[in-house]
Amino acid sequence: MPVSPDNPLIIQGDTTILLDVHAAAFEQARSAITPFAELEKSPEHIHTYRLSPLSLWNAASAGMTADDIVKRLEEFARYPVPEFIKYSIGDTVSRFGKLTMRAADDGVGLFLAVNDVAIRAELLKQRKVAKYLSEREGGFYLPLVHRGTVKQELVKLGFPVKDEAPIAVGEPLEFSLRPECASGKPFSVRDYQSDAARSFIGDMMPGAGFGTVVLPCGSGKTIVGMAIMAMLKMKTLIVTTNVAAVHQWMAELLDKTTLTMDEIGEYSGDRKEIKPVTVATYQILTWRGAEDDEYPHFKVFRAAGWGLIVYDEVHMLPAPIFRVTAEIQSMRRLGLTATLVREDGREDEVFSLVGPKRYDVPWKELEAKGWIAEAVCREIRIDLPEDLRVPYAVAEKRHKHRLASENPLKPAIVRQLVARHADDQILIIGQYLKQLDEIANDLNAPLITGQTPNPVRETIYAAFREGKERVIVVSKVANFAIDLPDASVAIQISGSFGSRQEEAQRLGRILRPKDRSSFFYSVVSRYTVEETFSANRQKFLTEQGYKYRIEEWEAGDLI
Repeated sequence: MPVSPDNPLIIQGDTTILLDVHAAAFEQARSAITPFAELEKSPEHIHTYRLSPLSLWNAASAGMTADDIVKRLEEFARYPVPEFIKYSIGDTVSRFGKLTMRAADDGVGLFLAVNDVAIRAELLKQRKVAKYLSEREGGFYLPLVHRGTVKQELVKLGFPVKDEAPIAVGEPLEFSLRPECASGKPFSVRDYQSDAARSFIGDMMPGAGFGTVVLPCGSGKTIVGMAIMAMLKMKTLIVTTNVAAVHQWMAELLDKTTLTMDEIGEYSGDRKEIKPVTVATYQILTWRGAEDDEYPHFKVFRAAGWGLIVYDEVHMLPAPIFRVTAEIQSMRRLGLTATLVREDGREDEVFSLVGPKRYDVPWKELEAKGWIAEAVCREIRIDLPEDLRVPYAVAEKRHKHRLASENPLKPAIVRQLVARHADDQILIIGQYLKQLDEIANDLNAPLITGQTPNPVRETIYAAFREGKERVIVVSKVANFAIDLPDASVAIQISGSFGSRQEEAQRLGRILRPKDRSSFFYSVVSRYTVEETFSANRQKFLTEQGYKYRIEEWEAGDLI
């Protein structure tokens, strides 16, 4: 559509994009800009996005050109797109591909091709990069072991590398996806899952076979991983968040592929097996006896024959794994996540070490097609009791958050919500163990925390899936990679400060498709730091199109 006062986008010269929520083309415009713009804030009427170098490089790596991006902006622009913005987009996108990494002629190291003489001179002045480089005609030679480190440093300097160096060929592993689950249910890969798998595989030429797939919780990221594994047919290492997730991956592989138990190994605190498909936890890989010790379990990365490493919940990838650059750079690597938001700001390292975003799809688009459940989000605000207001006022900031989170009036709200949803299966999620223990006892519901032994956790999860338990209380150990398909209500009573990815993951616990809406409640202490943190937590989901209705609760009132 041409420039019009009815269009939803206002593109400004400071690289921000304002999106009018009330414009008729709001949904279309949001979908159009999501691949190349980052959401910064999302209040009721105007959402603010920014064109950042990383967001533009992700778009470029997925095949978008500067002209594609400008065309989308112009289609939905209320006013003409500033010429500086067009230039900035072109300049930033053009940086992707100015530096290309490929195999060196000696067949041992790598060659960083840099055709621009000025860029070569600039890199030689940057000590953090130059120490790894040996100047050659048209670029630089570097040892294979520094592949990932150099890419990390170059991204920080504003020069993303187009990595076309060869990927190691893993040992073959013959298996396929089943046309019918072992459990007897029909099974097929959905269209968007196939698209995601193909976008990762690419043409199997240099520059393909690594990157990140972003899909909503409940949409079947595990199936995307298995589809890619079945296409490659190579030995695979899968790394995930906890032992429960390890067992879920193993169960899914046995149910939906022709792999046998003899071909699938568990590498965790409980067992140390390396088999053609090995499923490990981040915790065991990053364990070490003392701060100065080596990481003894990094040997898993060095085990011969991996053709693919799958990083489940890649936004949780621990920082120490970023250091295993030689091992993770030499093979195909797949990141799976619902959100690339990292609270430590290291999204650029996921980009450079695991790979750029290869596939993304809006949550609401999958909801409209029935692939994930419709969710109703409500924030319930409640005052602090009179006797806590002065202690709260004089507390240190971190203690303020805890006082607000453990508001003693919250259990009463939880009881009412559980009664309101008498026919639903309910997750009550929080951070502070004393509060969770009180609520579990009050509701006579099982409690899962970090101290709960893995066999006990899995027994409780199984009872919930089978309908034997209607309500379970969980700490943040249940934020990630837990498959509870029948959960339809989540009640969040406290969280990790302003963590956006945690909010997304918790909503994701209730997004498995079902024949009715799901409900996501956040219980927040009014006029406290918890309100501020809650607003930040909701930003990512607001970008995806979810709206939070505010409900105010007074002591003695029914919600």
